[in-house]
Amino acid sequence: MNLRRRYLRDRVMQGLVYLGTLAVLLPLFFILYYVFVQGIGALDLAFFTRPPAPPGEGGGGMLPAIVGSLVVDLIALALAAVFGVAAGVLLAEYPDHPLNPFLHLVSDVMAGLPAILMGLVAFVLVVKPMGHFSGLSGAVALALIMVPIITRATEGVLKLIPWEITEAGLALGLPRWRVILSLVLPAARGGILTGLMLALARGAGEAAPLLFTAFGNPFLTLNPLEPMDTLPLKLYVYAISPYEDWHRQAWGAALLLAAAIMVANYLARRATRS
Repeated sequence: MNLRRRYLRDRVMQGLVYLGTLAVLLPLFFILYYVFVQGIGALDLAFFTRPPAPPGEGGGGMLPAIVGSLVVDLIALALAAVFGVAAGVLLAEYPDHPLNPFLHLVSDVMAGLPAILMGLVAFVLVVKPMGHFSGLSGAVALALIMVPIITRATEGVLKLIPWEITEAGLALGLPRWRVILSLVLPAARGGILTGLMLALARGAGEAAPLLFTAFGNPFLTLNPLEPMDTLPLKLYVYAISPYEDWHRQAWGAALLLAAAIMVANYLARRATRS
């Protein structure tokens, strides 16, 4: 009887797990399906190769927003990677450092702050001193969002690296910083890349911080010191507009963003397995 009761409990718990998984996946599936149905019609050649049309006119595309997203997101990732990986190394490899409690507190606070607040911080730190909006200020805002994600991922994966690797390097007479750069970080490469990809996916879909920083630009530019357009920003502007064609292109931008974030998450999973 006890054995049968255990099997019954096991079946019930498995059923609850499957039911919970289905309850989570079904809304996500319907959202992605609806975005795909609404946005696939907007993804034509003009969408990727032409600038936006003037207000009220049909046609046009998202070329400045697509290029701007690539520029802003990559600059943000580069900035966040430097500070995030460095903070993660300090937390994991130097656990007794006096700065660590402060770093933990700052990381936790930054992870919980609304994204729009990061835009206000970047506005004060970058836009005000420069005197104008720019893609660089947008990248700083997104980097502030990415840093705690990279920090946590780096700290977590470095703590999984066996201490024997560090001991072996120190036994050869290498300084601690050389051991970390030459042995520890390469061993944790997959986990760090996962954190970078997850941070990129997190920041790439943000529009609120860019309202105060990048601001938008209907013209194609590669200069990060000028105002730049991005897909999330253009999606927001088009979605609240009164023009039907802009609504159609907004769905296309949403589909492109969803696909880019899914690719980033897939690359993160592949990096974990490598």
